[in-house]
Amino acid sequence: GKLKDIHDVQSMLKDLFASTVQEMLEAELDTHLGYAKYDAKHKDTDNARNGHGAMRTVQSELGDIEIALPRDRKGEFEPFIVQKRQKYMPSIEEQVIALYARGFSTRDIQDHLQQIYGVDMSPTLVSNLTDRLLPRIHEWQNRPLHPLYTVVFLDAIHYKVREEGRLVSKAAYMVIGIDIEGQKDVLGIWIGQSESSKFWLGVLNDLKARGVQDVLVFSTDNLKGFSEAIAACFPRSDVQKCIVHQIRNSLRYVSYKDFKAVTAALKPIYQAPTEEAALMELDQFEQAWGARYPLCVKSWRDNWTELATFYRYPVEMRRIMYTTNIIEGYHRQLRKATKGKSMFPNDESLLKMLYLATMEVTRKWTMRVANWGTILGQLAIYFGDRVTPYLP
Repeated sequence: GKLKDIHDVQSMLKDLFASTVQEMLEAELDTHLGYAKYDAKHKDTDNARNGHGAMRTVQSELGDIEIALPRDRKGEFEPFIVQKRQKYMPSIEEQVIALYARGFSTRDIQDHLQQIYGVDMSPTLVSNLTDRLLPRIHEWQNRPLHPLYTVVFLDAIHYKVREEGRLVSKAAYMVIGIDIEGQKDVLGIWIGQSESSKFWLGVLNDLKARGVQDVLVFSTDNLKGFSEAIAACFPRSDVQKCIVHQIRNSLRYVSYKDFKAVTAALKPIYQAPTEEAALMELDQFEQAWGARYPLCVKSWRDNWTELATFYRYPVEMRRIMYTTNIIEGYHRQLRKATKGKSMFPNDESLLKMLYLATMEVTRKWTMRVANWGTILGQLAIYFGDRVTPYLP
């Protein structure tokens, strides 16, 4: 029968563990090479087995085990179950969470454990294991924040979530902030059904409760009710229509082959030194591309007033506001983690997935924003007493 709890799984594994791991490694090599050990007639590769490396001790929660990593002649084989330099064998629980983080569904994880370990886990057990993330997420989502953020970006991705038997489209809002030290961080993830000032008030009050006293600029796409909520919560903050989103939205109308050229042609607009210069660049852009992509031009013209807030800021500060890689890189990671999923069974499963992908991204965010010293000097002059008390 199916194993019902983690103890069943662990005790069953205890005896089999080392030999199972060894067999799994051999099986992984079979899969990598595409043929089984003595089955040369199905061989369709110029690579081959090449014995084993020296015996290695790997720690596991069942005690230390000895294994020998199988090798291939070309040295391309990268085992999943025990990586080349790994000293520690994660527990099944950690593996389930790692697979989940890579976008595997409960069903995929079940199949994977069945294939690798011969363990038949019930879907409930798999989701119970990933549910252990929920308190961790709750803690992360309620951790204290910095008192001042220079820019806070809001970004939304839409997902299909099952609710009371039907599929509902929901937006997951990621709030990304750059603090006074020039470090970027994801401040939280909110899953909301409809944008309204009430929903946004909830999000902003949440940030306040976690210690945020002031935000210089909120950079956002056209979100319903957001400006009202900001006026109520952070009355001194500027709202800037996000240049990143504007670029992304206006490129929707552009065919793939012209993508690079149009992206390059848009640059002089948002990199112009003043608003007047920017409008001249927009006219030039229209002359070059207006006939082929009138909607792209229209999108910039229609949104101009909210986009132009931006020219009031020092040049380096603007650069942060139009650097697409902060949001784009994050987006890519989230899409990668969720690409196999056409829908989520509930909000929690969507949140678990986005949290894991976010942890993956933010772990790599160690660098502060380029030229931060200069930017900080300019902000201190420009914003005066809103910035100086928080200077490091």
